[in-house]
Amino acid sequence: MKKIAIIFVLLVVVFSSLSIKLSAQSGWFWQNPLPQGQTLKDVHVFDEHTSITVGEAGTIIKTTDGGISWVSLTGAGSDRLNSVYFIDSNTGWIVGNDGKIFKTTNGGTSWSTQISGVTDPLYSVYFINSSTGWISGEDNTILKTTNGGTNWIFLQGVFPKSVESIYFTDENNGCAAGIDYNGSNYFGVIIKTTDGGTNWTNQWSGNWLLSIHFTDSNNGWAAGAGIILKTTDGGTSWNTQITGTSYQLYSIHFSDYNFGWASGYDGSTSSGIILNTTNGGIIWNPTIIGADTVLYSIHFADLYYGWTVGDNGTILHTTNGGVSFVEGEQIDEVPAEFLLTQNYPNPFNPSTKIRYSVPKSSNVIIKVFDILGNEIETLANEEKPAGTYEINWYAANLPSGIYFYTINAGSFIETKKMILIK
Repeated sequence: MKKIAIIFVLLVVVFSSLSIKLSAQSGWFWQNPLPQGQTLKDVHVFDEHTSITVGEAGTIIKTTDGGISWVSLTGAGSDRLNSVYFIDSNTGWIVGNDGKIFKTTNGGTSWSTQISGVTDPLYSVYFINSSTGWISGEDNTILKTTNGGTNWIFLQGVFPKSVESIYFTDENNGCAAGIDYNGSNYFGVIIKTTDGGTNWTNQWSGNWLLSIHFTDSNNGWAAGAGIILKTTDGGTSWNTQITGTSYQLYSIHFSDYNFGWASGYDGSTSSGIILNTTNGGIIWNPTIIGADTVLYSIHFADLYYGWTVGDNGTILHTTNGGVSFVEGEQIDEVPAEFLLTQNYPNPFNPSTKIRYSVPKSSNVIIKVFDILGNEIETLANEEKPAGTYEINWYAANLPSGIYFYTINAGSFIETKKMILIK
């Protein structure tokens, strides 16, 4: 499978005084909204335009335009916020250190404090509807509410020392993943309940686990220290998909049974890491994201639109599921006309650059075909602001020959020929 790299220089009218620098791998754009520089611990994605992320020092920021601009929200104190979850566009909860719980009913504009009854850090919050939800945290903590958080009950059971992540598929069935301690060693644990949290059973133990996610009542995944697990029976049994790697995975998310992502840190390269799968985890493809970057959370609205967040205010956004590489810097100049330039170098081996311009916001589709007309690759398929973009296309795994690339942007359609010689 050939690798694609896209490097664009975005020439666009500045939408605000914010200077945006973009850099990403596998379709991930950097979106660092200055002056926010706090480490971000979790992100919740509503749709292709809207997401909200939380982190250190009471940080809450939200975008409603796909990350072009971000608004800082207040009302959740100054402690570290570890997890955010919304049941709809208005109603959501945040949990953080010192047992802090906050609720909003207006999309995050304002937040009210809820009483947890604990002072330990809370790491994960999940609601199955507007009334019933669970929170997990440090010191064997699992809380439950059946009235939207007005009252929280401390559940009893043999829980891991640190319950890092919790997920329910309905009001009765749920699993939690975390880290336990036996007096000499720390180890990962998955526990399961079938009665809403009254009783729990230990289903798995091994490497540290930091995140758990289900797509339906049967299929779920857990991730942690060098490992990804999968269940197909609602959490009763777990099978290893990845093990023995240097990946420290803090978050895992699936949009459906096949398409999933995990984020974290690659100890072998000291870099952020994003893994993605298109076949339910049979194969996981890694993408390295920047040196000394830890990506603590990843979340998608669907198969295409997602965000991942991490150290020092890091925010990355994808509109194509993370399948192409993009870097760039915004400057204030707009092209006068639609344009597709001849690739250079041409002939090439194994990479070549393709530049195109759009004078106004347009849905841009760029595809590569072989001489027989077979589609080889889609290099772009998304709405682009006015600007000039440069694609660096790698064809290392393709044979020598004549190829064509075509652009379709509104009424502008053009095709050019390029030659790969090995």
